[in-house]
Amino acid sequence: MPAPAHQKPVFRFAPSPNGLLHLGHALSALINQQMAEVADGRLLLRIEDIDLTRCTPEFEAAVYRDLEWIGFRWEQPVRRQSEQLDLYRSALGRLDDMGLIYPAFLTRGEVKERVALAEREGRIWPRDPDGAPLYPADDRSRTHQERQDLLERGLKHALRLDMQKALTLLDAGLTWHETGDGERGTIHADPAAWGDVILSRSDAPSSYHLSVVVDDAAQGVTHVVRGMDLFHATFVHRLLQVLLGLPQPVYHHHRLITGPDGRKLSKSEGATGIAALREAGHSPQDLRHLLGL
Repeated sequence: MPAPAHQKPVFRFAPSPNGLLHLGHALSALINQQMAEVADGRLLLRIEDIDLTRCTPEFEAAVYRDLEWIGFRWEQPVRRQSEQLDLYRSALGRLDDMGLIYPAFLTRGEVKERVALAEREGRIWPRDPDGAPLYPADDRSRTHQERQDLLERGLKHALRLDMQKALTLLDAGLTWHETGDGERGTIHADPAAWGDVILSRSDAPSSYHLSVVVDDAAQGVTHVVRGMDLFHATFVHRLLQVLLGLPQPVYHHHRLITGPDGRKLSKSEGATGIAALREAGHSPQDLRHLLGL
């Protein structure tokens, strides 16, 4: 659905400063910029630094430097997630008031052992669209008193969404409008495929899923343009938007840049880093040629 006639379309590029940007980031930034220009829209930059243990000021400075070099131009001010923690806590509180949040105490190692045992016994453990095993039902099924006892013991825990309960609150099926490089048109979302997703951890007060939908709504983003690797994450984002009463943007999931092994690039791929290409003497036009733009 297009933006109202009185409102300019709003696009955003939202990198995480936990490493150096690579060609995949450049592609996403420049596609956002091209689409904003065609739509006579606004273009925002958001720094997704919610992971306070991995994101650094040095990497954030490198983000600005690399984006300026490739010719990406954004509105000021830049929104930084680390400055929006109260907003995320408020959203978590609303979901908690709806009875949709529970503390989850199992460690990754414990979940891994549980999955390995099930598979040794010939049972198939359900997995999410990224291939990770779904979280067991142990903590979701605990009584209130059991949870309180564990919390009072100071056990480390995450906060997860009770997916089964959340889905019972929906009046209808979840869909979104997609304009990207894969499926287009009306897409049906299946958030149950992700199980009880994490919404908050001790080292990250808000998960990617929660903070991204809260930020998009707060910034008035009308068009979310991002890589195809986040296509299925939209299942969860649409659910959270409905639960929190947030507006629904148009989604555009674009092609990915892959490495020699056929997998999407990571920030450890130094040879494809924007800074490395610049230092090797390439120009911004060379980079656009590499991207097929």
